[in-house]
Amino acid sequence: MDKLLEVNGASKKFGDFIALNNVSISVPKGSIYGLLGPNGAGKTTLIRIINQITLPDSGTVVLDGEPLNESHIKDIGYLPEERGLYKSMKVGEQALYLAQLKGLSKSVAKERLKYWFDRLDIGDWWNKKIQELSKGMAQKIQFVVTVLHEPKLLIFDEPFSGFDPINANLIKDEILRLRENGATVIFSTHRMESVEELCDDIALIHKSNKILDGKILDVKRAYKSNTFEIGVNTANNSALEKELSDKFKTEPANFKTLSNELKLNIQLNGNQSSNDLLNYLTSKGEVSHFVELIPSVNDIFIQTVTENNLQ
Repeated sequence: MDKLLEVNGASKKFGDFIALNNVSISVPKGSIYGLLGPNGAGKTTLIRIINQITLPDSGTVVLDGEPLNESHIKDIGYLPEERGLYKSMKVGEQALYLAQLKGLSKSVAKERLKYWFDRLDIGDWWNKKIQELSKGMAQKIQFVVTVLHEPKLLIFDEPFSGFDPINANLIKDEILRLRENGATVIFSTHRMESVEELCDDIALIHKSNKILDGKILDVKRAYKSNTFEIGVNTANNSALEKELSDKFKTEPANFKTLSNELKLNIQLNGNQSSNDLLNYLTSKGEVSHFVELIPSVNDIFIQTVTENNLQ
């Protein structure tokens, strides 16, 4: 897949503080790329470099095959974590103004705004002032302004901050729809659970360094431990538990069920298959639960930080 954005060896210092240390990322066209890490990791510094708000001390940025330059401002839509709307301006007046700054004519801007206002059911907000809106309502307006000019690259920094669950789900669905229609998205967050159903690729940043990146499915495959969560109804749970601990690496499991079956996490070695385990369990009792434990992005982040002594 072609790359829309490539950042190569970007570094940035503020005085003695290293905000970004030789970070490289490649964002495929038509993908949602998760830029993940705790607050203060360096994500916002990287985003500011991509947006040409600040310059890197070293490194290069390439957008759609060209070195990043001023002409690319129109090709990027940026929804910052700290929203930037003018509170005393009316919603429609402000949206038109910002759309024209991105190169849209007034007539095209009005047409696209009508589409988005109808789509998000906010048509009656046109003459309201931003200061009259709740934080979540204002964020809907900011989202519309970000995507209105249909840029090559969309950057959403903590896009769900301040939204109630219903509206957060609405915006999530819109981001997925934009990707389906060909948009390329960078999704930056410290809430790693948010990326599981959104992102195609991820980069984990910690203390100014990229510590892991790749396709999310490949990363999960690399970190899975061949462990299965099982539940078995048998006449003698203690005896089966002893047998299983002799054959496999086991530990107690904790999941809710309606019966009192034996519950274990069982880790297989390289010579054992899930079919071997399942066949063995079915020979001993009724298998009520059998699930492979796939690590979450948060689990992978914690494991990577711990293994590399990066706490």
